[in-house]
Amino acid sequence: MRPVTLAATQMSCTWDIDDNIARAEAHVRKAAEAGAQVILLQELFETPYFCQLEENQYLELARPMSESRVVKHFSALAKTLGVVLPISYYERAGQARYNALAIADADGTILGGYRKTHIPQSPGYQEKFYFSPGDTGFQVFDTRFGRVGCGICWDQWFPETARALALRGAEMLLFPTAIGSEPHAPELDSAAHWRRTMQGHAAANMMPLVASNRVGTEVQGNLQADFYGTSFIAGYTGEILTDADRSEETVLTATVDLDEAAAYRGSWGPFRDRRPSMYGALQTLDGVTRPT
Repeated sequence: MRPVTLAATQMSCTWDIDDNIARAEAHVRKAAEAGAQVILLQELFETPYFCQLEENQYLELARPMSESRVVKHFSALAKTLGVVLPISYYERAGQARYNALAIADADGTILGGYRKTHIPQSPGYQEKFYFSPGDTGFQVFDTRFGRVGCGICWDQWFPETARALALRGAEMLLFPTAIGSEPHAPELDSAAHWRRTMQGHAAANMMPLVASNRVGTEVQGNLQADFYGTSFIAGYTGEILTDADRSEETVLTATVDLDEAAAYRGSWGPFRDRRPSMYGALQTLDGVTRPT
């Protein structure tokens, strides 16, 4: 047996950055006290979600990994508590800016980084203005408590993300998120769809999955975003092990046996029966494979 206790958190964010960091730390400490070893904070928790509108001032929030306040703070906290923390932050690298994660191992070491691959652009989610497409490729990190594969928010809608992470050896999938209302379609509530999509990733790849989303209402200019929480942890057949409601600030924990999940994956056969040579359409935008 190789049990690991996973945690998801969800919280609201304001422009009081000190308070955001303090409350995020409190959630991490609460999760660690409950036995969690791998703890997921939500996407870009240092500030409100500033991508509702295109505003030049927020470009100045980006920092190199070595200078990021949240990376420094939470890597030190990971060491103190002996936990693994993927840390979401706004990264600047040269003239480029990325929606990024730094992965802190349980001794506080930054194992590396991941830059968000898929960048959305829609009303209320103007991310292409703020972020370049990630250039790291999908990364899996060998931590004290298992091999961690992370996507970021919009990545979670792509089955290619989860499958690529599984093929690279992930034993658990983690998705920090910031998603809520749609200003162009106020009647649309995507919460259940969002959840079912990731349950499918867990089920198809037969490994546990953690999704952490924010809650609360945030206003930017003439737009308002209502983030719908519903963070959850899924087991390796896609079942919901624990979940949160739409508004509470909370910590969720669940324990999964990684050896049991690995045995199940091996016995079921989806990785044995893959046909990579037949998947050329996945390397195209329109599904038509053309001669090189």
